[in-house]
Amino acid sequence: MRLRAISTVDDRMAGHRGRRPAGDMGVAPTATSGFSEEIMGHTASRICTLLSILFVSCMLASAANDGLIRITLKKRPIMESIYGDLVPKSGTVDHEVALGYSGVRMNSADEGFYDPVTEAINHVRVHQQRMLKDIEAAAMEGRLKHFWSYRGFRERGSLKNVTQNHPLALKNFLNAQYFGEIGVGCPPQNFTVVFDTGSSNLWVPSAKCVFSENLEGESAGVTRTPASIHYGTGSIHGYYSQDQVTIGDLVVNNQEFIEATHEPGLTFLAAKFDGILGLGFKEISVEGADPVWYNMIQQSLVTDKVFSFWLNRNANDINGGEIVFGGADESHYKGDHTYTRVTRKAYWQFEMGDFLIGGRSTGICVDGCAVIADSGTSLIAGPIAAIAQIHAHIGATGVANEECKQVVARHGHEMLELLQDKTPPAQVCSKLGLCKSDGAHGISDGIESVLGETHKSADEVSDATCNACEMAVTWMQSEFVQNHTKEGKLEYANQLCDNMPSPVGSYVDCRHIGQLPNVAFSIGGRAFELTPEQYILKFGEGFLAHCMSGFTALDIPPPIGPLWILGDVFMGAYHTIFDYGKMRVGFADSA
Repeated sequence: MRLRAISTVDDRMAGHRGRRPAGDMGVAPTATSGFSEEIMGHTASRICTLLSILFVSCMLASAANDGLIRITLKKRPIMESIYGDLVPKSGTVDHEVALGYSGVRMNSADEGFYDPVTEAINHVRVHQQRMLKDIEAAAMEGRLKHFWSYRGFRERGSLKNVTQNHPLALKNFLNAQYFGEIGVGCPPQNFTVVFDTGSSNLWVPSAKCVFSENLEGESAGVTRTPASIHYGTGSIHGYYSQDQVTIGDLVVNNQEFIEATHEPGLTFLAAKFDGILGLGFKEISVEGADPVWYNMIQQSLVTDKVFSFWLNRNANDINGGEIVFGGADESHYKGDHTYTRVTRKAYWQFEMGDFLIGGRSTGICVDGCAVIADSGTSLIAGPIAAIAQIHAHIGATGVANEECKQVVARHGHEMLELLQDKTPPAQVCSKLGLCKSDGAHGISDGIESVLGETHKSADEVSDATCNACEMAVTWMQSEFVQNHTKEGKLEYANQLCDNMPSPVGSYVDCRHIGQLPNVAFSIGGRAFELTPEQYILKFGEGFLAHCMSGFTALDIPPPIGPLWILGDVFMGAYHTIFDYGKMRVGFADSA
């Protein structure tokens, strides 16, 4: 229709050009006016004809032989959608740095998507699964079985003023895992799941999965779209299904979830849960499936768009904790919540200020650090430079890092000189030729150091050497705040190199817990302190007791990092509200 209309207009113009223009009231125009009108008529007609040709050409160019009009669209990568301008342009050194750490890649990287935060969370959870084996042995689980059984638990704590809220009891496994029971299908099949704010999908084992209790019957739905989720030690694979999901007294209809037909055996056989119910944002949901929490809101199942966690840190108490949808239980916290806004709508991420040990600033987050509140992670994870300082203060066992020791021995004095000359800490290692990038641009081959030495080319620089240098610079910078001597700063850095966080858990002498310093996180203008009793995990009693640090290390480089994960060690001390309506996270002292 549109092409035909354009032709008609053009034909009328051609006819007008062939007729003699007539004057008003039938009076013939003068020669001059006729000439002007003729010129104007020709000019106008040519312009219209040109526009018509261009328009028709554009339409024809976008139309295929089948008569369909196609418009090419550009797709914005998921990484850019989540992290925006923080992601450097592809093909640059900084782009490679932003897309990973320690050369690790997710399996989804082959499909063009890689999220360093997801990889970091997976990395920490793999570590905690290894640690869980030691925890079980140390705690002598058999002695605790007469206190509780992790299957079939139904009790709930008393509630006050929660008539509009929907509570669900949680079970506590040795202060290392918290999980609750949901139902899938009608009549519901019960599954034990982790309520995980660090992911967004719901998955439970399928009847074809051999490792766990399985979803059976036709109520599992008929959708057979393949699905997989990466979890560090491997991936779960299965199919998308749709059915109703029962959570406490709530029934969520038409919920999309994954029936897992294959699970990484070692990881999930050791776990005390069947599946995972993600409470993160849809932005990180695999295949864009609506999270359960989103459907609760869309189906008007909750009055207020908030949910809250109370985690009981008494592992022997039958009441392991509670998650409340639509509000919070006032009996489980003291005072008011301190809120901080969500800064990135993917995980429940916000900004933290300074990090302190024994009331003293470490200098690590004075310019701000990104933080994620993650109910699915047992420990507190942070930059290795920070965790090493914590472990040095609490006497945690560690492992020596020879690369770190060599860097301090060979370049320690140069580092101090650069720092004293007000060189930005982020640029010290690149100026020494030990890192490929200074956080802004790649470093060229054959860099000459401040002492005239020519170092390795950028392609030959070791990631381990770069990481060791950056850690040492962080430690030295923190020692400037303490006004220590040059030799004192070097000795401190060397000491930390000798006692790096162990990948299988760092143990602490249980006899000295009372003498250890508090640590604090500055959030929303308040310093949230953790006492040694809160950040040390203790298993067993008397001479059989074992104590382990509640901190573990991970590193995400700038500009997306550095990043902290506040897991159950922190959320156990502080009742946590996840406010979706106002896009904020709130913390108050647990009661």
